[in-house]
Parts: sequence; structure tokens; C-alpha cells
Amino acid sequence: MKIREARQSDFEKMLPIFREVIQGGDTYDFEETASDQDAFDYWFGKGVSSFAAEEDGEILGFYKIIPNHRGRGSHVANASFMVAKNFRGQGLGRKLGEDCLSRAKSMGFQFMQFNFVISTNEPAMRLWKSLGFKELCRLPGAFNHKKLGNVDAVIFYKNL
Repeated sequence: MKIREARQSDFEKMLPIFREVIQGGDTYDFEETASDQDAFDYWFGKGVSSFAAEEDGEILGFYKIIPNHRGRGSHVANASFMVAKNFRGQGLGRKLGEDCLSRAKSMGFQFMQFNFVISTNEPAMRLWKSLGFKELCRLPGAFNHKKLGNVDAVIFYKNL
């Protein structure tokens, strides 16, 4: 398995994973009705650097890095991750997370901030804490979970 820069030509292999993740309604704020163009813009829009984990031509998961804010806040990175259902729980999220932190630092970012980690997404909560992120605060009821209703969203921060 290698992690490499994602290409726009990867999108057709990424899209089913995107659909699978947002269909759950438990980790991302996208509605199930999000268009293919919405997905494409999210992963390949202006200022987005996307990376994909690939093995034998199959995309297993991917992430993107963007500045968390423009201008005077652009030294803080933000990232988003998706892993195919068949590859969850096998350490791929950790590998993507570690790769992301390394790349963000090499891109000149000084910090990484996650603005909206869903508190009920226990694998993500454990992973980010284990990679040294600090939980800054919770936004009470900020995410409308498909099954649980309103649950907290968490802001995480790490010095790179």
C-alpha cells in the first residue's frame, strides 16, 4: 500500500467511498443528496491538496489538506479523511493521519486543527487523541446524527 497525491482521474474510484461514508449520516455534515460535483469540489477544488492510499490500483482511503483559514490564519492546516468500509479497523486511518501530519508540516503548516469531529465517532476520537491532538472544546448538539439526533462536535488542535 502506498499513499500518494490523488489525481482527478482517481475521483471515479473515490466517489463510491464518499457516498458510502456520507450515507451513514454519522461522521460528515454532507447530506446524502450531495452532488458528484459537490464531492469533486470538496476533494479537488481550488487550494485543496488530496492524497490517496492505493494498493493494486484500488483506492482504500484518502484525505485532503487545506488551510484552516486564509490570510493570517493560513499557517493552520485542516484535513478531512475517508476510508472505505472494507478497510476500516485495520490501521489505515492511522497511516493516513501520520502521513497527513508529515505532509502538512513539510507544506509549511505550523498547526493542524479539526473543526468538526463527531463525538460519537469513537474510532476518530481515539485516533486523533493517540496522535497527540488536544480536544479544545465541544460544540453541544452541533451535528444532526442520522440515528442519534443532535450530538456534540469536537474541535481538535495539534502543534506540528
